[in-house]
Order: sequence, then structure tokens, then C-alpha cells
Amino acid sequence: MRHLLLALSLLLSGCAALNTTPQAPPPPTSQAQEITRAQSAGLPKLGNVTASSRGSPDDVQREIAKRANQAGAVYYQILMVDQTTMPGLWYASAILYGAPSGSTGAQQ
Repeated sequence: MRHLLLALSLLLSGCAALNTTPQAPPPPTSQAQEITRAQSAGLPKLGNVTASSRGSPDDVQREIAKRANQAGAVYYQILMVDQTTMPGLWYASAILYGAPSGSTGAQQ
């Protein structure tokens, strides 16, 4: 019985972690910006991008940012960063977003 209660409480707390309150994304700039899931509500999805890079997780995240800029995205949300089966080779995937509807698109 004790294990059942523990499992149920873990399941319910996990569901709460997926429920996010929408937040406004930061103002658009000349470079694509990383946003959270809560900030992506209402933004037009432009597509997905993947990247792989040798080095560290930061290296592959910089590669995602570079590809988001090349694609003309205003925002991007990194979904996953993981090391491949080869040590030092990292893989990441992200969703690219455009400017919010009704935005003037003023870039700094």
C-alpha cells in the first residue's frame, strides 16, 4: 500500500510539472533568442532543427542558435540535448518560432 501511494504521488507531481502558465516571450532582437515552453504559446511555428557537435553541450546549443539565425527564426526552444554513443559528440533538437502575430517585427 505504501508503494502505491508513493507511485501515485510521483505520478501526480510529474503531471503538474508539464502544466505551464503561458508567459510573454522577450521582445524580438536581431538574433534568435532561446525561450521556454511557457513562452512559446501563440507563436507561429516555423519548423524544427537538429544539430550535432563535438565538445560540450554548450557547443551544440550554440550550433542550434546559429541554425535558428540562419533560418530567420525570432525564437527557438531547445527540446533535447544528449550525448551520442560516441563520447564528446552531442546532439540537440529545437523548435523554431517566428514573431508573435500583431508584432511590428521591430528588430534592434
